[in-house]
Amino acid sequence: MAEDSSNRLKEFWAEIPRVDEDFLGSIRDWKNVQIASDDDVIWLKGFTDEQAVSSEIQQLPNFLLYELRDGLLFRKDALVPSKKVRTALLWTPIDKALRLTFPISNNNLFGIDEKVEVQLKPSEDEQPEFALLSSIAEIKETIITLPKFKLEKLNWVVINDKALFTGNPLLSFPGKTYWTKDNHLLPTGFDFEFKNLSSLLQSKFNSTQEKWLLWNEDGSVLHINKRDFRKLSVSSFRLTEKSQEWM
Repeated sequence: MAEDSSNRLKEFWAEIPRVDEDFLGSIRDWKNVQIASDDDVIWLKGFTDEQAVSSEIQQLPNFLLYELRDGLLFRKDALVPSKKVRTALLWTPIDKALRLTFPISNNNLFGIDEKVEVQLKPSEDEQPEFALLSSIAEIKETIITLPKFKLEKLNWVVINDKALFTGNPLLSFPGKTYWTKDNHLLPTGFDFEFKNLSSLLQSKFNSTQEKWLLWNEDGSVLHINKRDFRKLSVSSFRLTEKSQEWM
């Protein structure tokens, strides 16, 4: 008896040009997704059915999604395959392969019929500073001399050659400060042009509230999983310092 294709679990693959790799930061926390590189193309696999139709996928530029059938890759609803599946690829979990980069994307397109332009504007309202983005090269000599009580209330994560600190009170390091609003981290002195956009963006891109959305003044945003943060201490800084390329 022939196999009933309607009962077959779908396996999704995707490709994106290497030049657009930075945009994948918006799905970096999808730990089930595997990633591999092949010349000028980044390959991905392991998407769930829900992820394959998600808004995060739809907003990625030059992103091609396929369904794997019998060793062939088919575009959505296509009867004829587009290409054969790639072999001899070295697969790595996406959250391990991608380092956080800044900026990631500009969320100006929510859907085909729903366009929302995200803009920040200067605000006269004073807000308490909650986060600080500092160059590691500028602070690495100072941070290891600070007493424990100044560090223990803060969390931190590495973003390229910078460190993002959250908590209170912040350290008096040089860098860029942010305030918090509905799990957004907004540059100090700026707010969304439309105040009700904050909750709309959260419902679209952070409904589980597991991320910080770190904004730039130009409307670009970096999605950071809160689980990537660790407690700040001299030992955690030194361990990270030894493993990073900026040393």
